[in-house]
Amino acid sequence: MTLLGRLLNNRRAGETGTAWNMPNLQGPELLTLTSKHFSNGEGMPLEHCAKHIGGDDLSPHLAWTPPPPGTAQLLLIVEDIDVPMAKPAVHCVVLIDPASGHLGPGALSAREPAIGVRLLRSTIGRGYHGPAPIKGHGPHHYIFQLFALSTPVDRIPGSTPVDRARPRVLLPAITAPVLDRGRLTGVFER
Repeated sequence: MTLLGRLLNNRRAGETGTAWNMPNLQGPELLTLTSKHFSNGEGMPLEHCAKHIGGDDLSPHLAWTPPPPGTAQLLLIVEDIDVPMAKPAVHCVVLIDPASGHLGPGALSAREPAIGVRLLRSTIGRGYHGPAPIKGHGPHHYIFQLFALSTPVDRIPGSTPVDRARPRVLLPAITAPVLDRGRLTGVFER
């Protein structure tokens, strides 16, 4: 696997295709998103990584400053911008009740999500899927992006419920104005 990682070393999705850069998800950047488990731009502990590489697939603690008045829902998206594909890999998509000011460790578990958390489909499945970069590919950046939406996301145009929509269909279809947003980047390398 290390050889494969080295061969793909110059191939990375990049940040251009992230939710953060979508025209419909633009807005002020005043939310501060933090974690007790890692600082912005710093390494993520192994416990937050995928089980098949020795982690626990435990979603990290996340906290944020209060969203602005009129926030109906929070949208959290976690993307790996260093995956050797055309677009970033979406590791998690979640709708959160804005009354909660944080998520404890494991709150994004597919089996037992925290109260006020609605897990949607990601590239990998529902719930949190921790880092598992290709061995030898170099550092991967996992961007946790939080958006304060003015109206709840219940349906996308057509008849597809949000629970069934794939991220690349759901995210561009969000029309609720973004009142505020913030992000936090964790790094992991094998």
